[in-house]
Amino acid sequence: MATPWDGDRDDTLLCRAVRQETHDVRTFVFSAPAPRLFRYAPGQFITLELDIGGQAVQRCYTLSSTPSRPDTVSITVKRVPGGQVSNWLHDNLAPGAQIRVRGPSGGFSCFLQPMPAREKYLFLSAGSGITPLMSMTRAMHDLVLDADIAFVHSARTPDDIIFARELELMAYNRDGLFRLGAVCERRGAQAAWAGFNGFLNLAVLQNVAPDFRERKVYTCGPAPYMAAVRAMLEGAGFDMAGYHEESFSFAALAQAGAEAEAPPALVAEGAGQGFKVSFSRSGDELTCAPGQTILAAARAAGVRMPISCTQGMCGTCKTRMTAGQVDMRHAGGIRQREIDQGWILPCCSKPLADVVLDR
Repeated sequence: MATPWDGDRDDTLLCRAVRQETHDVRTFVFSAPAPRLFRYAPGQFITLELDIGGQAVQRCYTLSSTPSRPDTVSITVKRVPGGQVSNWLHDNLAPGAQIRVRGPSGGFSCFLQPMPAREKYLFLSAGSGITPLMSMTRAMHDLVLDADIAFVHSARTPDDIIFARELELMAYNRDGLFRLGAVCERRGAQAAWAGFNGFLNLAVLQNVAPDFRERKVYTCGPAPYMAAVRAMLEGAGFDMAGYHEESFSFAALAQAGAEAEAPPALVAEGAGQGFKVSFSRSGDELTCAPGQTILAAARAAGVRMPISCTQGMCGTCKTRMTAGQVDMRHAGGIRQREIDQGWILPCCSKPLADVVLDR
């Protein structure tokens, strides 16, 4: 009998199938090498640990699958021109291949919030930002929850709408509890397209969900899209306490983290404040001010470290600590067994003593 997937112990997935969703989007379906049941909140992500050309690369992808189908998980990936990981996945990942992963983790899920009977949701997505919202929608559909969902997706053309047929079937089968709208910048090859044209605006929103002010909103897409959605909702008098968003671009998260955590000036050694951080391989040393993360101090000192999310989620900066003590407040980017072995995430670790890192 299958046992539950344990993110602190299990770390390998086997690719079972590859599905072409659109001309540049594929879904990769995985299971564990030995039978496992996957338990996670719809909308959470996994972190892939890949070897690309001899370089260790880590990248986070939201699960497009649903835990109501627990034997497999899937990610849906858009090929990005020049994208190191997306192109590698499209060109190399085939059924039978194994990859290393961490997770699932993350907090973007309506299933992690109170869900009273007949709760009303508005899901807004653009491009491949549809994946976490599709995971939530699939779960609600499979579990026959009486949630009322209005789903508005934005795409370049009708042919670029990911999961189009499945969404249409759910809208048909949900007895009025699922309203679907698609907004396309242009018609593309479908001259007879009868959906919305242009970009998401208040008129489109009021057409699909005239009661949008009564709904809980979950949004995912490129940063400019989410900024436009926030401005539109605020301008329409929506109570932003009911607004939730997720960025699938960890480059954007890294920039936001850098702005939110502007590092204070380094404290000179011998001043009696802060702790020393030493890098045993490079020989670099710096002083981390009180309350400052190791990553922030490294940035201020010009010490380069691998980073991605900067928020303790992806694990890209994971480093072995050979001496010292830190206060680490991570968001799922490291396993407990790794912590027990001395690994830390510098992006969310603040020294409590002098620290030596194996880097």
